[in-house]
Amino acid sequence: MRELTFVRQGRLEWRERADPVLMEETDALVRPFLASRCDGDTLPLHRPVSRAMQLGLKAGLIDPVVASIVGPVPFQGPFAIGHECVAQVTAVGPAVTGREVGDVVVVPWSVSCGACAECRIGVTAKCSTMLARSPGHTLAAFGFGATSGGWGGMIADSLRIPYADHMLVAVPAGVDPVRVAAASDNLTDAWRAVVPPLRRRPGGRVLVIGGAAQSIGLYAAGLAVAHGAGRVDYADDDDARLGIAEALGARAHRVPRGRRGSTRPTLTERYDVAVEASSRAQGLREALRALLPGGVCTGTGYYLAPGTRLPAMSMYATSATLELGVSSVRPHLPDVLAFVEAADFPAELVTTLVADWDDAPEAYATRTTKLALRRPLLDLGGG
Repeated sequence: MRELTFVRQGRLEWRERADPVLMEETDALVRPFLASRCDGDTLPLHRPVSRAMQLGLKAGLIDPVVASIVGPVPFQGPFAIGHECVAQVTAVGPAVTGREVGDVVVVPWSVSCGACAECRIGVTAKCSTMLARSPGHTLAAFGFGATSGGWGGMIADSLRIPYADHMLVAVPAGVDPVRVAAASDNLTDAWRAVVPPLRRRPGGRVLVIGGAAQSIGLYAAGLAVAHGAGRVDYADDDDARLGIAEALGARAHRVPRGRRGSTRPTLTERYDVAVEASSRAQGLREALRALLPGGVCTGTGYYLAPGTRLPAMSMYATSATLELGVSSVRPHLPDVLAFVEAADFPAELVTTLVADWDDAPEAYATRTTKLALRRPLLDLGGG
């Protein structure tokens, strides 16, 4: 079977590997037919970061936890890339009762069992069952190579999914799969950043600082509008993303080129909820300082420096909350998919390019905000 493989910056290719097989009674096999590019994948695709990050780790300029996620030589090819997909179930183990061949499902980016202590409290990205199989590693996930468990990438002809009844979440019949192509990660990451805080503060004001986490910031802005936020301000230095934010109902604010992560003096409001998607420490500081008393800021990007400075006294004075962490999407997926169906939420507005699956080696490296790859479904019956 084929899977898309990252070789080095700007170069991807199809490579062959053995077809996966059912190994446990609780496994399923799925065939991805729609794959979306995570914002984080653009880092090695568009920049020569591997050698620079290796040197940064050795010099202590990059937090050593980075090596536990993407290896001591970060993003060193070859490895199978991609961790957002919608797929068809093609086979199920004898103990799988909730999924059938033909079902159309979202596959979460991180692998989890659904039963360990971490999964029971909703931290599925840190499933202790899966991490116990890879001592010293930080994640068990698709699309990050051997350091994250060697699960392969989602731009492939077949994937083995453990704990299938827990892992696989059905796409509602009335939802166009393109609309939820990023539900495996980015769309649901945005959901957890804005929807739970807004439920605690109905009608609250929301600030989104866009940038490196390109689609996450846009999804967050759109979800905030759709959930009745009193005001949604989106700040970025990219005109195309600003246009998408406006199309989703947010107020778009252009910051000067080269000052991504900065909102001052462009914005002087105070907010109940802030989403930091620029991956800049300056963005975190400004988002935290912009909070109203009791406000919540979620950082969704990479903050690589080992000593990121935060305005602790300002946070103390306003009783601010900062939430950081890899996204545990599985607990949120049923709510995300149900909301997209019920509200007719146009998440596809964030997708700026839909390309043919066979063109993945060239298309996946395209410089565009959000990419989706698509191929026809198979006639398998069922869902």
